[in-house]
Amino acid sequence: MLIDQQPAYVLHARPYRETSLLLECLTREHGRLGVVARGVRRERARLQRAQLEPFQPLALDLALRGELATLRGAEAAGAPLRLAGDAGLAGLYLNELVVRLTGRQDPHPTLFDAYARTLPRLVEAATLGWQLRRFERDLLEAIGYGLQLEVEADSGKPLVPDGWYRYQMEYGPVACAAGAPQAIRGSDLLALAADRPPDATGLAALRRLVREVIRFHLGGGELHAWRVLAAAMSRR
Repeated sequence: MLIDQQPAYVLHARPYRETSLLLECLTREHGRLGVVARGVRRERARLQRAQLEPFQPLALDLALRGELATLRGAEAAGAPLRLAGDAGLAGLYLNELVVRLTGRQDPHPTLFDAYARTLPRLVEAATLGWQLRRFERDLLEAIGYGLQLEVEADSGKPLVPDGWYRYQMEYGPVACAAGAPQAIRGSDLLALAADRPPDATGLAALRRLVREVIRFHLGGGELHAWRVLAAAMSRR
């Protein structure tokens, strides 16, 4: 199947054979694709490796057969985004999340749109943590693991902003005492649902909650980006 001018981002690239690259790409209409970019590591290649860097909006021409697609052409679909420092680490975290939590050739147009929205937001360092929580929420929703953020799992009653809840995996928030392990305020869950930034305490609580949810859907696995981010913070 030939695919023309497909909106896409490169999530990851690694050497493939002597002169090629094997790319993991997020496309809008075909989901995550493994793409062979033949010959791009040659010195005089028609398509240069720099044109396939992460965080650049692209329009790809592909030939899809079986599990892998072959790259036929690539054009910039917008200005490249230069993410440096913490923003660069955050961008790599987004990429790893998508690779680990999605299957190949499983279309998620709303995930693609959320990814495209999030990248330029990462340049605002003051809101970096909040932008990551928003993307995690949107990714989980897009792939069918959406968070329950507005009503109690057992009673269906609306969450109370000054109430405290424990989030049970595959079930949702259940009322608990304020001092219970992993307790989170109702106001913080409601803030994430309403796309409204919580305070610093709430943002930290949401980070812990969403990390546990992601770990659950990874079968207890860890993300490499978590260790990288932790190491970067420990050096400060």
